[in-house]
Amino acid sequence: MTRAPDVAAPLAVHELRTGVPARTPFLLLPGFPLDGRMWRAVADALPPGRRVVTPDPPGLGEAPDGDQVARAVGAGPEPSIATAADAVAASLTGLGIGRVVVVGLSMGGYVAMALVERHPELVAGLGLVDTKSTADEEAARANRLRIADEVLASGSVEAVRGMRTTLLGATARATRPDLVATLDGWISSQPPAGVAWSQRAMAARPDRTAVLAGFAGPAAVVVGAEDELASPATARLMADALPDATFDVLDGAGHMSSIERPTEVAALLDALARRADRA
Repeated sequence: MTRAPDVAAPLAVHELRTGVPARTPFLLLPGFPLDGRMWRAVADALPPGRRVVTPDPPGLGEAPDGDQVARAVGAGPEPSIATAADAVAASLTGLGIGRVVVVGLSMGGYVAMALVERHPELVAGLGLVDTKSTADEEAARANRLRIADEVLASGSVEAVRGMRTTLLGATARATRPDLVATLDGWISSQPPAGVAWSQRAMAARPDRTAVLAGFAGPAAVVVGAEDELASPATARLMADALPDATFDVLDGAGHMSSIERPTEVAALLDALARRADRA
């Protein structure tokens, strides 16, 4: 995975595929608690000719910590999805990348929706994969804050290592031990401070369903049939809110359809990008 030069980019941005100027690039936003590595299988399955970049979230992967990212974009000290979106926008500008097809999985979807809200000029198309537009309910919000405190106090990401199985659907858990091991490696490599920052940012996010209703560009909503964290019914609500969206449910996939069904996800995203090229 090649990292693009920093050039005033607040985040670590990785170049997964090169492309030609006539085709709108992909911006792939990772889910929690992961970094850009989670998109490699999808990028490899995409047809050639379209640039694909992915930034690591604040404090995760190779990205600077959340406080540094917030200072770089002039944001306040409290973690927020808005700060992550502003950092993505600044990174694109710093790298000379204009309009993109924005695709986000889980937390990446939250950032994608904030990007539509705060930097609509950058978004030529919107892909929402295994995510939701609603805010956390109080119990989920409290649990995120508890985990944030725990990982900082312990200096360990042990509190989120269980996600190596819960992110996957029942099919993958039963038949793909390699994916469990891969997720365990990715999660275990993350800095506790970055995990805590992301948890607090997600806990503070607002409902952005109305943002979707105001997005007139082409969109695609994709969800695993076995997703236990963002259900197909929840995904359907996003598709219904968007004026121009396709909706696809992938059999045998859970919350990590990007690694459970990368070929199918790539085909759906390629179709979205071709619609964005024509828009």
